[in-house]
Amino acid sequence: MALLADLFLQFSILTVVAFGGITAMLPELHRLVVEQRQWMDDTTFAHLFAIAQAAPGPNLLVVSLIGWKVAGIPGAIAATLAISLPMSLVIFFLYRHWERFRDAPWREAIQTGVAPLAVGLVCASGWLIGASAGLDLRGILLTLACTGLMLARGWHPLWYIGAGAAAGALGLV
Repeated sequence: MALLADLFLQFSILTVVAFGGITAMLPELHRLVVEQRQWMDDTTFAHLFAIAQAAPGPNLLVVSLIGWKVAGIPGAIAATLAISLPMSLVIFFLYRHWERFRDAPWREAIQTGVAPLAVGLVCASGWLIGASAGLDLRGILLTLACTGLMLARGWHPLWYIGAGAAAGALGLV
């Protein structure tokens, strides 16, 4: 029971830094579950993230999988509720008042400031997952090539996933 309470409390606190969604908070989530609490290792964390990304549905699945790995089905439920419930309640109560301040200069400042924060957090998450996956030079080069192509061409991400799968199947990565 103490483990479930700790899981719920820690994940509830993480919702404060969830600008940009679950993916943006992966570095802090990793720090918590791998480095601080030692509930799992780097590889398990990367695998759970990969499974969550491969499954249909929201990115929130990674939190449910981490909770499941830590404390089974009750852990999955506690982690999912902890990530979803607190900020959902805050947004529910604040949203009614947000429109009242549509012309306030501080509102635009907040909205302008949150965008680069979210982008930076998502980039940090990508770096963390790459580092946790234990990439060698070939994996790093494939990552850089896919990133460059995505920025230059804007192809659908499934093409890059397919390229990575093919490179892995052929033993190139």
